[in-house]
Amino acid sequence: MADAEPTPDPQTAGSVWLTPRETATWQSYRRLKQLVDAAVAADLRRDSGISEPDYHVLSTLSETTGTDWRLRNLAERLMWTRSRLAHQLRRMEGRGLIARPDTPGPGGPGITLTEEGWRVIVDAAPHHVASVRRRFLDALDPEQQAAFATLAETVVEALQAQPDAASADD
Repeated sequence: MADAEPTPDPQTAGSVWLTPRETATWQSYRRLKQLVDAAVAADLRRDSGISEPDYHVLSTLSETTGTDWRLRNLAERLMWTRSRLAHQLRRMEGRGLIARPDTPGPGGPGITLTEEGWRVIVDAAPHHVASVRRRFLDALDPEQQAAFATLAETVVEALQAQPDAASADD
């Protein structure tokens, strides 16, 4: 006779299993994030021909003209590792969306939008906004949107207050 699988001990290794309410909350968040992210990314690819990472880089660069963007501070802003950003920038530079002039400085060479990068983000932004509305915001009334924003900021503030909060390069 085969041994039965042991029942997990809720106190294993000093951690406590999630309660049913906590499990439902966590799973709802994960499902929401995965479904919204996938839908918005698919819309962006279909409507504008760019990836979500392309969009995040282009929109950040376009929203902050006059900022001397370097690899380090752009990675921090996007909450990406420098390695991930460097690979993304290499691909975008190859497609003519960004330029990295040879201007050495702390944090690496500068990063700027090219004319093509500006054209792409100006074309993509209205499609992205429409997708975010259709895939996420339209499902919530104004009070629910405000409550959602409050809940999200509560979690963000709690994470930022933790001494062991991970950075993008961890």
